[in-house]
Amino acid sequence: MEKKGQILDTFPVAPFRKGTLARDIVVIAASFTFMALFIPLHWAIDFTIFCILVLSFDLLYGFMGRLSFGHVLYYGTGAYVASLMLLHVSRNPFLAIAAGVVVGAVLAILLGFVVLQTDGAPFALINLAFNQIGFWLAASGLQQYTKGEDGLNTPVGKVGFLDFANQPIAFAFLLICLLLVFLLLRIFTLSPYGVTIRSIKENDDRVKFLGYNIFTYKWLTFVLSSTLAAFPGTLFALFYGFVAPTIISPFGNVEVIFAVLIGGAGNLYGAIAGGVVYKLMSNYLATNITRWEMLLGILLLIWVFKFRRGLTGYASEMILRLKRKQAAEV
Repeated sequence: MEKKGQILDTFPVAPFRKGTLARDIVVIAASFTFMALFIPLHWAIDFTIFCILVLSFDLLYGFMGRLSFGHVLYYGTGAYVASLMLLHVSRNPFLAIAAGVVVGAVLAILLGFVVLQTDGAPFALINLAFNQIGFWLAASGLQQYTKGEDGLNTPVGKVGFLDFANQPIAFAFLLICLLLVFLLLRIFTLSPYGVTIRSIKENDDRVKFLGYNIFTYKWLTFVLSSTLAAFPGTLFALFYGFVAPTIISPFGNVEVIFAVLIGGAGNLYGAIAGGVVYKLMSNYLATNITRWEMLLGILLLIWVFKFRRGLTGYASEMILRLKRKQAAEV
C-alpha cells in the first residue's frame, strides 16, 4: 500500500536557491526595463499590470488545472473598490490597494465554497456566471455607485516619492509589484504546497486517497489566485485614474487564457512571456490594422496549435534536443 505522500514524489521539491531566484528577478527586471526603452512607456506599464493578472491565473489553471472563465471578476472588483476608496475615503494609494485586495480576498473566500463544489466545465461556467453578475452590477445594478457606462474618475494622491502621474516612477513601482508577486508565487510553487497542488492537477483522487484534504488545498489556491488578481486591478485604477464596466467584462478572461497558453501553462516565466507577447500583438495590430481582432484571433489559433506547450515548452524542447545532440557527438 502506498504511503502518504508517495504520489508527491512525481514532483520532487526543487531546492530553494537564493542565487537562482535573485538571478531570475534581475533578468525579469532587466527585460522589462529594456523593453520600456523601445515601446511607449504607458504600454510597458500596461504590460506589467497585465502580467501580474496572468501570473495569478496561471496559479489556478497552470499549476492546479482548474480553468476559470470568471477570473477578471476579482480584477474588476479590486479596481472598483480602489476607485471608490479614493473617491469617498482617502486619496492615499496604499489604502486603496489594501481595500481592493481585502475585498477581493473576502469575495474569493465566500465564492470559493460554492464554485469548488464543482469541477471541469461546471467550474468554469459557474465562475463565468458570477463574473456576469459582477459585470451587471458594475454596469447597471449599482449604477449609483459605479456610474455605469460613464465610469469612475478617480483622483490619486501623491505619497512621498510615489506619484502615479509620473510615468517613470509609476513604471518602477509597478515593476517592483510584479517582481514581488513573481517572488511569492515562485516560493509557493517550489514548496511542498506547490507540489501538492500539481499532484491534485494530475490525479486528485489519489491525493485524496492518501489522506490529504484536497478541498482545503483547492480553496486556498483559489483564494490566493483571486486575491492576486484583485491586486493588479487596484494598480490599474491608480495609474489610469478611470474605471469602467469593461474592466470586469467576462470577455476579458479570453485575453488572460490566451496569454497563459501562449507562454505555457504551469510556468511562471511562461505567464510573463505570454502576457508580454499577447499585449505586443494586440497593441501593434490595433495601431496598424482596422479589423485587427479577426487577424489577432487567427494568429492566436495558429500559435496555440503550433506551440501546444507554449513558448517555454517549445524552448525547453529545443534546449533538450540540443543537449542530446551534443551528447551524441561526444
